Amino acid sequence: MKRVYNFSAGPSMLPLPVLEKAQQELLNYQGSGMSVMEISHRSALFTDIIKEAEALLRELMNIPSNYRVLFLQSGASQQFAMVPINLMTGSKVVDFVHTGSWSKKAIAEAKKLGDVRIIASSEDENFTYIPKVEKSMIDPKADYVHITMNNTIEGTVFKEIPDTGDVPLVTDMSSSILSEEIDVSKFGLIYAGAQKNIAPAGLTVVIVRDDLIGHAPADTPAMFNYQTHRDSHSLYNTPPTFAIYMAKLVFEWIKEAGGLSAIETVNREKAAMLYNYIDASKLFTAPVSPESRSLMNVPFVTVDGNKDLEAAFIKQAEAAGLHTLKGHRSVGGMRASIYNAMPIEGVEVLIAFMKKFEQQHT
Repeated sequence: MKRVYNFSAGPSMLPLPVLEKAQQELLNYQGSGMSVMEISHRSALFTDIIKEAEALLRELMNIPSNYRVLFLQSGASQQFAMVPINLMTGSKVVDFVHTGSWSKKAIAEAKKLGDVRIIASSEDENFTYIPKVEKSMIDPKADYVHITMNNTIEGTVFKEIPDTGDVPLVTDMSSSILSEEIDVSKFGLIYAGAQKNIAPAGLTVVIVRDDLIGHAPADTPAMFNYQTHRDSHSLYNTPPTFAIYMAKLVFEWIKEAGGLSAIETVNREKAAMLYNYIDASKLFTAPVSPESRSLMNVPFVTVDGNKDLEAAFIKQAEAAGLHTLKGHRSVGGMRASIYNAMPIEGVEVLIAFMKKFEQQHT
């Protein structure tokens, strides 16, 4: 069967070498006679998997020794509640930068537990840019500042990490983690759903500084307390074992590709190719301000907003093996998610199809 180019925002495509290795090991992992999906999470085999996964992630992201890596169940949406439960325990005030659909949901959850201040927002221009965040905007007594690093739906990304001083910076990095080099020490906590650049859906990675763990209220359910998962090394209950195994394979693939520096170079090349074509096109346009454009998620629309033509484009693209290019229902249009696993060839094929479609309709 011929594989297609999958431009889905998540669950997204996984690297082909990773899928092939998982396929080879699916029925009999390291001579055990069992699949990874069947072995006990308490077994020596799985202990090696989760330890290797953490070690690789620490190496790839250069995670400092005073940060814990937690492999948790559920998606990033659960972190919208877990973060304030664990961190909104001092002044009960948090500062948010509102940049789209996912920050809106995180704000709604935080409001249930304390006071939320919106210190910057791009809602005035339909979230097509990243607002400037200055240190003077931040309440020095706030428990933390929250940003959504990359906005999957809107196609924007923080090019610069805000300086929040002594106030911990928390970020949802679901759709940009491992896409480029970052300084983890600038954040108090990073969380990311796995289903974009890490592994299949069902796993969330949390990278949290030691001093931010252990402050949850005494009546916090065990599963919602970061201390529970730190103390049990992410094995308090049965974790998403196969997703963690797949994450390990992805981390190995990134390392073999040259690490985040090499991955970032390829990602910038892919994004530049696509944006350059769209900017020169007479049929398509990118609604996002150039200085805020994401490397991972590229929304585009027809110049005159012709919904019928956009629907025809999406349908014909799928027939040509270019799948899941329909934009999110909240914004419409089209969106190409070009995560790490998307090869340059996939972007080249997409551009060639767009050029052909443009020639037929202009």
